[in-house]
Amino acid sequence: MNSAVGTPPGTSADRAVTLKHGAGGRAMRRLIEETLTAGYAALATPGGDRVIGLAAMDDGAAIPLGDAWLVVTTDAHVIHPIVFPGGDIGRLAVCGTVNDLAMMGATEPLGLTCAMIVEDGFPRTELERVQRSMVEACREAGTTVVTGDTKVMGRGEVDGLVLSTTGIAVTRTIVSDAGLRPGDRLIITGTIADHGIALMAKRHGLAFDEELRSDVAPLNGLVRSALAAAGGAIVAMKDPTRGGVASCLHEMADKSRTCVVIHESVVPMTAGVRSAAELLGLDPFQIANEGKAIMGVRGDDAAVACVLTALRAHALGRDAAVIGECVDGPAGRVVLDTGFGRRLMSEVEGDPLPRIC
Repeated sequence: MNSAVGTPPGTSADRAVTLKHGAGGRAMRRLIEETLTAGYAALATPGGDRVIGLAAMDDGAAIPLGDAWLVVTTDAHVIHPIVFPGGDIGRLAVCGTVNDLAMMGATEPLGLTCAMIVEDGFPRTELERVQRSMVEACREAGTTVVTGDTKVMGRGEVDGLVLSTTGIAVTRTIVSDAGLRPGDRLIITGTIADHGIALMAKRHGLAFDEELRSDVAPLNGLVRSALAAAGGAIVAMKDPTRGGVASCLHEMADKSRTCVVIHESVVPMTAGVRSAAELLGLDPFQIANEGKAIMGVRGDDAAVACVLTALRAHALGRDAAVIGECVDGPAGRVVLDTGFGRRLMSEVEGDPLPRIC
C-alpha cells in the first residue's frame, strides 16, 4: 500500500485501520487524504480541471454535462441497531444519499442504486421491513431505486445487513462546501445531535423522560426551497453527519481558508438531547445528525432573512437559525462563543459512538 501511494512507513497510512477512521473526524480525513485519495491521484479525470472529484472531499462528485452538471455520490451504511427510534438502515441509506446530492445543489435525484450484503440467518421479515422503509423514503424524496445487487455472507462474516447506495442527479448550479468567506452567515436547518443521541440511548438501553428520536429525513425538498429563495446567496452547504457540527464546521472552514465563530446560545437543541448529553458527558456539537444541513449565506441581511423564511416554512426547517458567521482570522479555526467567553471548538479524532450511519 505504501509504495502505491508514496507514503513512507511509520505514517498514519502505515498503521491498522480502526473504528475511529470511519467516524467522520480528523482520523477519517487523514485516512482518506493519505491513503485513499492519494491512491487515485495518478488517474486521469475525464473532464479535466472542471470536475469536482475525490480530491475535493465534498459530498459527491460533479461532472460537466453540457451546460449543467451531473452529480454522483456513493455511501455505505453500517448501523447498530438496524432499527432505531425514527428510522432504520433502509431509511438512513436513502436519506443519506439524497442529502449528499442536495448538499451540492442537486435536489432532483434521478435515481439510486442499492447493494445489499446480507448475513446468513438474517430474518427475512426484517429485510422486507427495511425494503418497505426504503420505498417510503424514496417517495418522500421523489426518487426511486433503479438497480442494485445482493450478496449473502456466512454467519459472523458481516453484522446482519450492510447497504451501499449511489445517487445521481443533474443540476444547473453547484454548491460546494468550500465557498465561505469573511462576512458570510451560517445557518443550521434545525436542532442538533438528535440522531446520535437517539442511537446511543437505544443501543445501551437508556431511558430518559423525553423521547429521543433520530432526525433522519430527506432534505432535498427543504434545500430546494432555500435555494429558490436565496437568489444565489447560498454559497456553501454540508450536512453534519459523522463527527457532528464540529467536524462539519472544521472541514468547511479549513477548505474555505476562513475562520468561523459560532454562538452557542442560539444553536437549536431539544431539551431531551441537551439533558442526555449532559448526563452522558457528551458534547452535542460532536454528535451525528442525519436530517440537518449547515448553509453558508452571503452576509446581506435581506438574503439571510429570505433563506430563513423559506426554511422555517418547511416542516423539516421549523427550527432553522442563524448560528454564526465567518470572520477574518486563522484559516480553519472554529471559535465557540459561550456567552461568557470564547474558546476553540474541538473536533473529535474519532466519534464517541461508532457505527451510527
